Amino acid sequence: MANDEISDDLPIDAPERKRLPLLLRRSWYGLNQAFRRSISHAGATPDQFTVLRTLSEGDAAGMTQSEITRSMSSDPNTVASLLERMGNNGWVERKPHETDKRANRILLLPAGTEKLTELRDIAANLQTNLLGSLPEENRETFLEELAQVADACKAAAEEAARRNKE
Repeated sequence: MANDEISDDLPIDAPERKRLPLLLRRSWYGLNQAFRRSISHAGATPDQFTVLRTLSEGDAAGMTQSEITRSMSSDPNTVASLLERMGNNGWVERKPHETDKRANRILLLPAGTEKLTELRDIAANLQTNLLGSLPEENRETFLEELAQVADACKAAAEEAARRNKE
């Protein structure tokens, strides 16, 4: 049976059907590997690029580590490690938060802005090339629908965490 002939009577996780977890994993892994290889000459990682971009698009006064973590859908330990390495590279700096004594604001330094500029065109070209596999009229719709799936995944994770606390 060809994929376009799959019966709606089959379970959603039947081997003959496309499955969301595997497709998302394959997509993320392929994208991450392609980007990692495309920027390896620049001495940065995809996660570092994401932090740089998040900071450049965030509050000009800087962002806290937890704001960065939420914004890039990561975990606190990963972000802490990234920020440590990025600070050592001179891309970011920590400043005490003005009202929260337990927090720091992470600020993008000029060297970080330069690194972001160097990487941004590579990222944009990769996205353009990958989305080029779709008909042009479907690209924005695909991204909007993918954002809806991402939001639904986040909501499902939060609901599962809430249920586990009960």
